[in-house]
Order: sequence, then C-alpha cells, then structure tokens
Amino acid sequence: MIGGMTETPRDTIRRRILAGETLFGAWADVGSPLATEIAASAGYDWCVIDMEHGSATEADVLALLLAIEAGGAAALVRPPSGERLRIGRALDLGAAGVVVPQLHSAAEAAEAVTFLRYPPDGRRGVALRTRGGRLGTLGHTEIRSVNEKLVGIVQIESPGALREVDAIAATDGVDVLFVGPADLSHSLGIPGQFSNPEYLAALDAVVAACRRHGKAPGILLYDHAAFGPHLERGFRFVGVGSESNFVAVGARAALEAGRTAAG
Repeated sequence: MIGGMTETPRDTIRRRILAGETLFGAWADVGSPLATEIAASAGYDWCVIDMEHGSATEADVLALLLAIEAGGAAALVRPPSGERLRIGRALDLGAAGVVVPQLHSAAEAAEAVTFLRYPPDGRRGVALRTRGGRLGTLGHTEIRSVNEKLVGIVQIESPGALREVDAIAATDGVDVLFVGPADLSHSLGIPGQFSNPEYLAALDAVVAACRRHGKAPGILLYDHAAFGPHLERGFRFVGVGSESNFVAVGARAALEAGRTAAG
C-alpha cells in the first residue's frame, strides 16, 4: 500500500517473480497504445515495451506504460541499451522494471542493476516528483521503499553471459535471467537451431543457475508447441509472443479461413 492506495501490478510483480510463480507476458513492439492495451487486457501478467527492436521511441513510452497498466498487467521496458540514463528514464516514467539487453558478463549485469535503485542501494538519480518516484507522494526518507518493487531482468544472449551465468544469477537485483533465443542461437553459431543439443544445454544452464540462486528463468517464445516443453524445462517468466506476431498470425488465419470457406 502507498498513500492508502491498493497495490497494483507494478507493486506486486517482483514479489510474484521471487515467490516462484509462473508468469506469462507479451512483447509490445508495435508502438500503438491501443494495440498494447488490447494485448495487456487479454490477461497477461506483464508486458514489455520493446525499445531495442520495436517501433516505440522514448516519446511513446508514457502512453504505452499507461496502456499496459489500464489492461491490468505490469509494465516493463526494454531500453535500446543498458546505460544509466536510458534505464533511469524508463523508471522515472513509471516502468515496473527493466529488461537489459546485450550484457556479456556478470560485471556488466551488476553495474546495470545499480541503475535501477536509489542510493544507497544503487545509483539511480533521485527525483521525487517523477511518476516512477510516485509523483511526490513519498518523501526523502520513504523513497527508498520503491527499490524493493523494481524488477531487474538481464538477457542471456551471448557466450560471455552464458559463461558467467551462475555469477549473474547470484547478483543482487537480478531477478530474471531472460534468454533471447534468436541472439543466443546466432551467437553460439547455430542460428535458429532451437533443438540443437548445444542450445538446449545453454537453456539448462540458465535454469540451473536460477534454481541455485532463487531467480526466475525467462524466455520469449513464438511457437505454441514449445510452451509445454519450456515450462517442463523450468522456465517461469515466459513471453508467449509479440503484438506484431499476434497481428500477423491472426491476419493469416482469418484469410485462410475465408479462402477455405470460399472453396
């Protein structure tokens, strides 16, 4: 509770992750607040605004955050990179957490998560009247309470991150180790070979590291047939597609149904 208000998904998402819940989400990559609210309203636990590969710019982020929250999901942001100002801007606008891409070592991961939290826990700049600072409803002695609610998600998508996966999982403030299947398979020299033993061994290494350190293994999947096997493997923070994928699949399915009906 903050200022007598009921807790929102922004307040509870980290607690649910660390409690071991299996949570499902979607990638918001179209850059349309209406499309994002429709997706979030489907019942997802979380949605990620993708600024690395999606259509959104920083100017779009606030409207997209509000759209996700209106849909009832926790609103996360993947900035284009993990610099302090990029992470700080997403948090100041009200993101519940950040997905940090393209980190290649435990040292890089440890530095990135310091940008999520106000001092003395981290290096986030203090601005009490921002949306992420609860719009001035918290004073200087209370603002640190925001730290415990913010989700730190580090992507595992390179050989370097894979080599140091145990140290990354052991890092305070890293809550989810999130596999990027395309980047990871390409960086391992087996592009798109998601049944290759080397790729599957990498997945198992991520899950095992998370289990040792009480963190959640995450992954983004597009193939519905892959959901069950990855859940059985131990993934608990699972993206089940993106807005652009939902549109493409739905559009093709409707057209195919129409053509089939026409004979």
